[in-house]
Amino acid sequence: MFGTVCAKYREMTVTKPTEKLILIGNGMAGGRFLSDLIETDPDPENRQYDVTVFGAEPHGNYNRIMLSPVLAGEKELDDITLNTIDWYAENKITLHTSSLITKIDRQAKKVILENGDQFDYDKLVIATGSNPFIIPVAGNDLDGVISFRDIKDVDSMIEAAKTHDHAVVIGGGLLGLEAANGLMIQGMDVTVVHRSNCLMDRQLDQVAGESLQASLEERGLKFKMGAETTEFAGDDQRVLKVNFADGTSIKADLVVMAAGIRPNYKLAEDAQLECGRGVIVDDQMQTSDPDIYAIGECVEHRGVSYGLVAPLYEMAKVCVENLIGKVSAKYEGTITSTKLKVTGIDVFSVGDFFGSEQSESLTLSDPANAIYRKLVIENNKLTGAVLYGETSHSVWYMDLIIEGKDIKTIRDSLMFGPESLEETEQAA
Repeated sequence: MFGTVCAKYREMTVTKPTEKLILIGNGMAGGRFLSDLIETDPDPENRQYDVTVFGAEPHGNYNRIMLSPVLAGEKELDDITLNTIDWYAENKITLHTSSLITKIDRQAKKVILENGDQFDYDKLVIATGSNPFIIPVAGNDLDGVISFRDIKDVDSMIEAAKTHDHAVVIGGGLLGLEAANGLMIQGMDVTVVHRSNCLMDRQLDQVAGESLQASLEERGLKFKMGAETTEFAGDDQRVLKVNFADGTSIKADLVVMAAGIRPNYKLAEDAQLECGRGVIVDDQMQTSDPDIYAIGECVEHRGVSYGLVAPLYEMAKVCVENLIGKVSAKYEGTITSTKLKVTGIDVFSVGDFFGSEQSESLTLSDPANAIYRKLVIENNKLTGAVLYGETSHSVWYMDLIIEGKDIKTIRDSLMFGPESLEETEQAA
């Protein structure tokens, strides 16, 4: 009997009590974190963490990448929802919607809400995402000047399109072009304003950017390139026009800001966590406080902040693995790629496609079929690629870059994809 009692005592002492884990942020990174956590630790009755989530929006988690189809009228919020409100309850996760955390008390290990409510944590994960960049010019607070960041913004844009005619989109990146296309589908006359002379200048080179602009102009979009916005002018009710440094102006009943994002790290900074361009994390996604982790667009990792989904998902997985004790899991950065269909036009880019003095570029241009390819090579390795109009070889090119494969023996066939290599081998 004594042995039985001792065995039970030993069993009791090694049983780990459930820890309180709080997740601040219910966006793409936060939602993926929860999915990975449940997959890794599926039994809610014996889970290592009692999870509480605070989200600023009144919804469950949804796919922000799919906001453009909602704007275009192709989908609704239910179609892009990833985790419904019921999903959280079914998985024994406590969700607080429309809840804004205003303070992290690291000494007391509490988070404090805007209404004063306080919640204890053992481990904390910050996934506060990013904020849209609002260009600092007069009139940026007028009615009718909005961002394109969440479903509320989309609803505002759809409502504006019902009663107004002229829209101006600030920013010629992917988000701006998707907003412009959606507003055009909603029936508005749309002008895209971009400071650079090349659309999507962070994802495309000049040739591909100019090709994209020409194609979009054929579809009905207007562009003002190389433009510096100086003022949003209006009356007491709404914005009426956009003024530029060259003295010109454009009529505008609606202005959509899509000029970039900035990591939202104020909450972490106020808590005196180490911050740079975002919340600084190590390869385990741990902040300067060992009980606080951070993932997603709000972080800075090895000097880099990411705004694409793939890195966010990789961060979420590594964070989960470290929280459950797999300390060997590391996030070592991501070679970013962009493969998108911009209003019906396929584009892809990966790696350093601008090149350097030490690199060389191979290009293929077929204007008649709207196809353009650029491959950048350095030291017999593919280091970057841009594809416009036809992107079927994108995965192969990306794998070559990630693996750092020597392409000397396949150089002559590189432009034409892996199929050309098979044909060459068969002929031999």
